[in-house]
Amino acid sequence: MGGSVDCTSKCLRAQILLFESIFMITPEQKAELQTLLKRTNHLWSFLKCDEKKSTIVEMEEKMSSPGFWDDQSEAKRISSECNRLKQLVEKIESFKNLVGDVEAMAELCDEDEHDTAMLAEFSKELSSLIEKIEDLEVESFLSEPMDVRPALLSIHAGAGGTESCDWADMLMRMYVRWAERRGFSVDIQDIQPGEEAGISRCTMRIDGTNAYGYSKAERGVHRLVRISPFDSNKRRHTSFCSVDVIAEMEDDDVDMDIPDDDLRIDTYRSSGKGGQHVNKTDSAVRITHLPTNIVVQCQNERSQLKNKNTAMKALKSRLYEKQQDEKRAEMERFYGDKGEMGWGNQIRSYVFQPYQMVKDLRTGVETSGVQAVMDGDLDRFVNGWLRAGCPRQRNKDIQIDD
Repeated sequence: MGGSVDCTSKCLRAQILLFESIFMITPEQKAELQTLLKRTNHLWSFLKCDEKKSTIVEMEEKMSSPGFWDDQSEAKRISSECNRLKQLVEKIESFKNLVGDVEAMAELCDEDEHDTAMLAEFSKELSSLIEKIEDLEVESFLSEPMDVRPALLSIHAGAGGTESCDWADMLMRMYVRWAERRGFSVDIQDIQPGEEAGISRCTMRIDGTNAYGYSKAERGVHRLVRISPFDSNKRRHTSFCSVDVIAEMEDDDVDMDIPDDDLRIDTYRSSGKGGQHVNKTDSAVRITHLPTNIVVQCQNERSQLKNKNTAMKALKSRLYEKQQDEKRAEMERFYGDKGEMGWGNQIRSYVFQPYQMVKDLRTGVETSGVQAVMDGDLDRFVNGWLRAGCPRQRNKDIQIDD
């Protein structure tokens, strides 16, 4: 009889402990909250938000002074920088306040352990803030001056004919989907269809918050392994495409004077489906910079003048990147690191058959969700690259699986 009472008592205590564990903040949640507080404070100090707030005050004083707009270009630069700093500080400050609210919510939950609604709200908010700080930390790595600029992303099919052209078309679709998922706007500026399928090249403009900062992670050679839909024998084929990403320059971003004698400007009729006007006039523009042999093209507008202005902006962007390369004296940094479009130089491998795997060969980040990646789910690769310190070349310790 006594043994039966002891057993009942133990079961009752176990049920009480189980009930308390369900309606109390767990030790794991308390540890997550403390980690979140530490990460938030570290992010605030890492981004020097206190210093930035002082800088904003100084800039606002300048902007309110008489004669501020006498120098239009300088006034525009200061206003733009002030707005950028404000957006950054306000975003971190707002997040910091949310973390403070969750900390206060945790204290209320400890005082009233039976408030299940409060506990559920706390758990929900804590999980949400942990996800948000991941994005904020990644964004904090975008500290280069041009990271805030729009990106000009170019795709070029490698050797392999129809296979590579189809792969280039798949990559173009992937980047358009990725940009749309991030809320960026996409404008196809130049596209050259392949002879049988796909495209041989394209250039797209991606615009949005830190568009270049995120897009630059994709620069390099991309390798595809699959059973070819163009091969009647159903053999496995390997295809390569190169992706180039540069920041779009504005006229006041850098002082660059390009002599007319250094340029060769050709006009031609736009390719593609077009309409009643676009394919009937020489509206497309190709500009060649003779000293460097850099070629830029634009054909997305009906106006030849608009296409020329867009192409000149792209040319200035490419020349600026080349100047930066020469200053750093490491040609692999932006242009050399892309390498030849062939085996051993790729930055990412996409295997469709015999198994499914997408693997970044700079960081080791991988996933078996090939279809999700091709539908634009690239953030894991972009964020992993930024967290790894933006490596420009393949990590030789990371093996390529076939």
